[in-house]
Amino acid sequence: MTPWILGLTGGIGSGKSAAAACFDALGIHTVDADHAARWVVEPGRPALQAIVDRFGNEVLQEDGQLNRAALRTRIFSDAEERRWLESLLHPLIGAEIRQHLRQATSPYAILVSPLLIESGQYRMTQRVLVIDTPEEEQIRRTMQRDQVAEDQVKAILQVQAAREKRLQHAHDVLVNDRDLHWLQQQVERLHQQYLRFKGGQP
Repeated sequence: MTPWILGLTGGIGSGKSAAAACFDALGIHTVDADHAARWVVEPGRPALQAIVDRFGNEVLQEDGQLNRAALRTRIFSDAEERRWLESLLHPLIGAEIRQHLRQATSPYAILVSPLLIESGQYRMTQRVLVIDTPEEEQIRRTMQRDQVAEDQVKAILQVQAAREKRLQHAHDVLVNDRDLHWLQQQVERLHQQYLRFKGGQP
């Protein structure tokens, strides 16, 4: 039987990676959209060559890997270049995600994506779980984890889908404002529910 797909998302510092790790520990196949975004631009892949043809060798590191910081600088202030890059990468990332999801043998599989809603990747899923955290807690965790300034975290929050928009798409919401042990218990509870679902529906 083909596993149904759960989309797992949440804002920066919400704990979506920790929640995904809990599902993974329960034997559920997880695919991370961020990893897929890195795979499609590895050396030797056509997308990397297309990026170099467009922006030149300055977007490469000495070892031939994509220099993400240099590319970000090039597209950050140029909306047209950013759209070109998105139109190149989004279909490839989608194909990569689908390929990895097809390898799942668990009763359901999970697509973990910070931009699940904004990128339209939620259309690949039958159900959406949002890890939700009060904004002040997101800021505190991210500053602590990444050693970055508060205004930088707030800038990232601005780019990600507004919390309300994420919650509109949610079938399930897990408010992650306690410790890891509590999060594990909540994931276990949802997991037991999901095992009984057919195609993502009770």
